Amino acid sequence: MKIDIMTLFPEMINAVMRESIIGRAQDKGVVEVKATNIRDYALDKHHKADDAPYGGGRGQVMLAEPLYLCHQALSAGEHVHTVFLSAQGQPFNQQKARELLTKEHFILVCGHYEGIDQRFIDECVDEEISIGDFVLTGGEIPAMAVADAVCRMVPGVLPDEEAFTAESHWDGLLEHPQYTRPENWRGREVPEVLLSGHHANIEAWRREMSLRRTKKDRPDLFAQFQPQDKRDKKILDKINSDER
Repeated sequence: MKIDIMTLFPEMINAVMRESIIGRAQDKGVVEVKATNIRDYALDKHHKADDAPYGGGRGQVMLAEPLYLCHQALSAGEHVHTVFLSAQGQPFNQQKARELLTKEHFILVCGHYEGIDQRFIDECVDEEISIGDFVLTGGEIPAMAVADAVCRMVPGVLPDEEAFTAESHWDGLLEHPQYTRPENWRGREVPEVLLSGHHANIEAWRREMSLRRTKKDRPDLFAQFQPQDKRDKKILDKINSDER
């Protein structure tokens, strides 16, 4: 898996993506996340990457040509799936991360200022992605969020597949609560079932807590959930009965 990130601030990307789990995965050669400075492809000696918008208005707009030349260098003239991190994009979620996981190589484009010249988007971008209905100063944080979400699912990054398939959003539900030592913390006890050693009961409890948490905190997700088996139907009946 190779992810190229086009940015005006490569140091910002490297400071995060070279650390922790993703950093170790890069050291092992399992994934590659490379930040490239768009200014390196500017056409003047001052490495100018932006200019005033046509039609007037505040701020600056990133120039199409440095973006295009940077993109061409990274794609080597071939088609490489390209994502622009944009407040106008489609919401990013776990399903989109799984779709990007199928790409051996993709490019993330970080905008700045008032945005980037639309002509570059029309020429080179396959899709626009947003990490939420809010505006940031640039696309670096969203790009790192997308890269992290995808890279952690690459085989060899985490210890095993269950490390991400058992987490929130994989199957449309939120993850169950987690506990660790001590058994009693400031008067709050760890649920007894987790201390029982009875794996079937523990799994049933975790599934029930996952369903209850999703219904309480994300009713929008819960409304879309379809029971996977008889166990799910039994748990849902229990939840509905408790609420009567």
